[in-house]
Amino acid sequence: MALKHVDIFTDGACSGNPGPGGYGVLLRFGNNEKQLSGGFKETTNNRMELLAAITGLKALKEKCEVSLYTDSQYVANGINKGWAKSWRAKGWKRSGNEPALNPDLWGELLDVIALHDVQIIWVKGHAGHPENELCDRLAVEAAKKAQNSV
Repeated sequence: MALKHVDIFTDGACSGNPGPGGYGVLLRFGNNEKQLSGGFKETTNNRMELLAAITGLKALKEKCEVSLYTDSQYVANGINKGWAKSWRAKGWKRSGNEPALNPDLWGELLDVIALHDVQIIWVKGHAGHPENELCDRLAVEAAKKAQNSV
């Protein structure tokens, strides 16, 4: 049986780095769409980019073929160039024995990717890509809500 194909569009945003941040996700299966977002009072842009990808993949209820679109070269290269797998294999160390940043989220992303057939596709941010622009608006809105929450 063929896997269902799902497109996942993601973006992260941060006001200051670190600072209040948010993520936005759009899942699309055929004509069905679902938007997800969340925010944090103190985070970084890279953490929000990773969390967007994780959140989108975790929303899937069964194994799927996934095209995951991100404007984050950090996320795209970390997966597509095998950096994250290498960091994990080395005990979350980068070249030169430097610690890899965000090992908790990289580990979670690698684990959830393993559940699906995922292709990571980099798109240029803030370049008029409609789904990326939507995810950016969701992420910025979530960051503002997080910043203003008590």
